[in-house]
Amino acid sequence: MPENPFQTRQPAVGGNDKVRTPQREAYAELARFAGSGEAVREVGIILPVGCGKSGCIALAPFAFKAKRALVVAPGLTIAEQLSKDFDPAHEGMFYLQSGALSDGPYPEPAEIRGLTTNLDDLTEAHVVITNIQQLRGADNRWLQEMPEDFFDLILFDEGHHNVAESWELLKAKFPNARIVNFSATPLRADGQLMAGRIIYSYPVFRAIQEGYVKRLKAVVLNPRSLRYVRREDGVEVNVSLDEVRRLGEEDADFRRSIVTSEETLNTIVDASIRELNKLRKATGENRLKIIASALNYEHCRQIVAAYETRGLRTDFVHSREDAAANKRVLKKLENHELDVIVQVRKLGEGFDHRYLAVAAVFSVFSNLSPFVQFVGRIMRVIEQNAPGHLLNQGVVVFHAGANVARRWGDFQNYSGADQEYFDRLLPLDELEFDSAEELEVEPEPGGVQIENPVEVRSQSGVQIEEIPLIKDDVEALVALKLLKDRGYTSDEVKDAFEELKPVSVTKVRQRQARRQALDTRIKTEAGKVLGERKLNPGGRDLDRKRLGRTNYVTLVTAIHRHVNEAVGRPGGKRHEFNKEELDKIEKEFPVLVERAIEEALNGRD
Repeated sequence: MPENPFQTRQPAVGGNDKVRTPQREAYAELARFAGSGEAVREVGIILPVGCGKSGCIALAPFAFKAKRALVVAPGLTIAEQLSKDFDPAHEGMFYLQSGALSDGPYPEPAEIRGLTTNLDDLTEAHVVITNIQQLRGADNRWLQEMPEDFFDLILFDEGHHNVAESWELLKAKFPNARIVNFSATPLRADGQLMAGRIIYSYPVFRAIQEGYVKRLKAVVLNPRSLRYVRREDGVEVNVSLDEVRRLGEEDADFRRSIVTSEETLNTIVDASIRELNKLRKATGENRLKIIASALNYEHCRQIVAAYETRGLRTDFVHSREDAAANKRVLKKLENHELDVIVQVRKLGEGFDHRYLAVAAVFSVFSNLSPFVQFVGRIMRVIEQNAPGHLLNQGVVVFHAGANVARRWGDFQNYSGADQEYFDRLLPLDELEFDSAEELEVEPEPGGVQIENPVEVRSQSGVQIEEIPLIKDDVEALVALKLLKDRGYTSDEVKDAFEELKPVSVTKVRQRQARRQALDTRIKTEAGKVLGERKLNPGGRDLDRKRLGRTNYVTLVTAIHRHVNEAVGRPGGKRHEFNKEELDKIEKEFPVLVERAIEEALNGRD
């Protein structure tokens, strides 16, 4: 294995302004823990969404001076994002973007994904990135091939998932590996806490002050009174705002009726559009959008229709729709062809669209976890590191009778600042909450029609109550560009100072490219041989066994067979070829081709 940068290099973290505050602080805590000699195997890092969690993961192996690290994500999307942070060929590679490493050698990354990587690639790597689905099951082929000391460090992204059985099996496979869990919350939607002792937590309150996440306010719709028909006796009842709130806290049927009634739905729609228009006018940014949460499939369609009738371009994603349909909708969102996206707990971890600015709550959140995951969709900033910037504002719109947030005793041991933050977001008595933003949510079955035991007839005098989260107390950031003042254009400055650096290529990519290139080389060689011998590639002169093969296919097949036999591999195992086997094929390739030609010409195909 080549020199291991995790063990021989020291990344520039302390005093590096390109490394974010929570990344610097988390790295320092990890390094302290790694060198403490504590017998604790598993620890946790809590960072809000948008605060640089993936960068912390990229730095962590340096803190532990890891021999070989395994990075595990809960899904493919997040795994692909993490791979880019380690990939020296990607322009967004974290080490270069942050200045943590100014040049190579870089840690060798490899991915576990399908058949593109083999065990030889992983053995040569310093860090292996994958999603948990690739390593699921005790009889998993990857786990069977790896010795128990293959990894000495395991890094779990979205670590609140890791109390699940598949994650526990993975931890048991590598019993001596130390484990770090990274998450925006220590709590899962099912109430289980993330495994491991929390050694660092970065509060949402600080994240807003330092410009890493948006500044939020809540807009609560408070009807002076509401008329509804009780299902049990058919009596029409008129209730005050206090009673609306009480019923919303205590009566699940009432909550569902609120969010599905046409009266309330239209009120939330109108209020969210009002907030969107205010933000667009204040910022001049017409790409700002609304994200709406619905109860189910039919509710999605009802909400979409309400926005469309008001002239807003609207669509929805739902697990009931096929992947291609949802992908088309998300493409429209990315291309700014939508004003509103509606979803039923579909846009979770790994989803990132910073122009979502208004969260319209049409669904029922019986606990706080899915609510805060939903709010997290609008918290990513548009202007980085610019606290107080007009574009870094978000609004949450909900009805006073629809949302109940109950006390979560599991959060008592965590940040008081975040507790206060969410108290002010959700002005409910005795609410206690921590810095959670992305929590695991088990989707409700799609397309289930909800029967409403309460029929809402009308609501009168709806007042809008705005609840800011923090006061504006941010210094203006002024950047004076001397060269610009002297008349130099940005292109002239770029040409003068930009140094062209070669794109680094990992050894894994080199081996993968060689495996892919081998197939191309065989096909090219076959065409060349047939041309030299004036044999028609589409003819059947060499098909002496009458297998229905053209001359080209016959010769290509023969070369492939001799290449496989040279390294003792059966057909269909090209993805397993390691470096030594590829070197052997490279050296012997002319001889292997000659043998294949002789075989084909003599009819031994």
